[in-house]
Amino acid sequence: MKDRRDIDPKYKWDLTVIYENERKFFEDYERCEKLISAYPAHEKTMLASAEGLRDAIRAMLDIEEIIEKLWQYASLNYATDTSNNAYQALNAKVRNLAVAAGTASWFVSPYLLRLDVKTIEKWYEECPELTSYKRMIDKNMRMKPHTLSDECEQLMSKMDDCLGGAGDTRSLFANADLKFGKIRGEDGRLVELTDTNYVPFLMSGDRKVRQEAFRTLYKTYSQFGNTFASLYNSRVKESTTLAKVRNYKNSITASTFRDEVTPTIYNNLIKSVHKNLPSLYEYYDLKREVLGLDKLHLYDIYAPLIGELDREYSYEEAVDEVLKTVTVFGDEYYNALREGLCERGWVDVYPTRGKRGGAFSSGCPGTEPYILLNFNGTFDNVSTLAHEAGHSMHTYFSTKYNEPHNSSYTIFVAEVASTVNELLMAHRLLEKSESDLEKLYILNQLMETYKGTLYRQTMFAEFERDMHALVEKGEPLTAELINKKYYRLVKKYFGKGVACDKQIAYEWMRIPHFYSCFYVYKYSTCISAASAIVKRIETEGEAYVDKYIDFLKCGGSKSPLDSLLVAGIDMTDPTVVDGAAEDFAACVRQFREIYNKQK
Repeated sequence: MKDRRDIDPKYKWDLTVIYENERKFFEDYERCEKLISAYPAHEKTMLASAEGLRDAIRAMLDIEEIIEKLWQYASLNYATDTSNNAYQALNAKVRNLAVAAGTASWFVSPYLLRLDVKTIEKWYEECPELTSYKRMIDKNMRMKPHTLSDECEQLMSKMDDCLGGAGDTRSLFANADLKFGKIRGEDGRLVELTDTNYVPFLMSGDRKVRQEAFRTLYKTYSQFGNTFASLYNSRVKESTTLAKVRNYKNSITASTFRDEVTPTIYNNLIKSVHKNLPSLYEYYDLKREVLGLDKLHLYDIYAPLIGELDREYSYEEAVDEVLKTVTVFGDEYYNALREGLCERGWVDVYPTRGKRGGAFSSGCPGTEPYILLNFNGTFDNVSTLAHEAGHSMHTYFSTKYNEPHNSSYTIFVAEVASTVNELLMAHRLLEKSESDLEKLYILNQLMETYKGTLYRQTMFAEFERDMHALVEKGEPLTAELINKKYYRLVKKYFGKGVACDKQIAYEWMRIPHFYSCFYVYKYSTCISAASAIVKRIETEGEAYVDKYIDFLKCGGSKSPLDSLLVAGIDMTDPTVVDGAAEDFAACVRQFREIYNKQK
């Protein structure tokens, strides 16, 4: 592992574009503190006139823009060296600043709700600048039935920093305190098992290693079932209680309302996936056959059907593959991405000592859409670059074609553009490949993407829905009850062809997303939308691409459902999810056909 100083600057992002140095960072920080201190003065003038409302909103957005920029600088620096205490401190300071801003501006939302439609429409005429904030005002107005008295809202804003404690405790307990012991790797050496290296061990070609990792990990988790159940029960109770306090029917309604969708979309997703479970069973049967097993166990699920391709990509080759894929999107998309990847320093490429693992894209108005990679030359890394480039270009179009306060797209559509890139590149490489082995490898990657994103995340979504419903009926979530419910759900999603080892009943304990209530379903809806978009790009060509680019330009100026409608995708229609399941089934059929020919 290299030190950061040993990496050529062309492979590192340059955060001095955000702030030249920490002195500049703290100048903005102090300026923001002063703006926050002065903000409560708007409480008296906000509803006095159209100009008063305009000034209050503008001042609040000024604060938010500075905090976003400060956060980018602090968090991106921290991502390159997580051991650096100074970067940790910067992150903490920005979080504190955000809490202070929320406390100072507590009155904005409840005061907006005091306005009636006639007054707002009149003020739009008197002060045309206010129309720039119409989307924000409309979003706020729809919260009217769920907004409390001024005193209660002020109290709730002060409590924000106290909520979410169960998730924080679970994270510390699972990641810092739990010790899983050692297992023997493929080379026979004893290795410390962690939650981080668990899945890589499950991808081992040695079945004994997979089995030992599976049993060892869950042996530890099983010893702390009551602790995890108490933590999860607390988080679900927090979610359901807040929903009641804010006059929602239930917690799933509260969460989907914030996403600007309805529980119907959530439930339709689960129904559609249930209908298409036979395709998933067929995939597991294929995996059993290829792995040469009499019975597929749950510790075999991640075992790759095809080994890593005997090819190592340079970063430049990876960029070339991504750029070839996005030529279909036209000159603006292609040129902006080429400049970002090759000239403007969007990407921090290689792993270094202390750098955060994985990959992400992050940006806001006033910064580049930065990409963090840990590139080591595999095809999977090339696919990851395509994925993160999709995020970055969504951010690029959103910030370019919208005012800052209308540029941020919601989580409901956040994975669409990235998955479109990933699927398009896989399809392009699949079509041009003359090697059956390479085709099998790409198909395996596609199947894993659909299996992990469409099916697995929907299983998680169903679990969440059912657990919250139990708590809302007054039933406490004990370890025994959760284990039983989770095991039954796993058996449904894996079918009779897979041996459902009893240890899987404890898997819910290691899923941190369950503490971000009703979040994971959006992965499944996003891959469904992306599949539909890719199909139309490939069949309709340039005539459809313009609609897709218009979708990217929407940013946060429209609701997520309306922005997808710009691309011709109606997420209220269950057949969108059915289409993604059909694409998965087609990959399974194509893999089996090529595999049988090779065999």
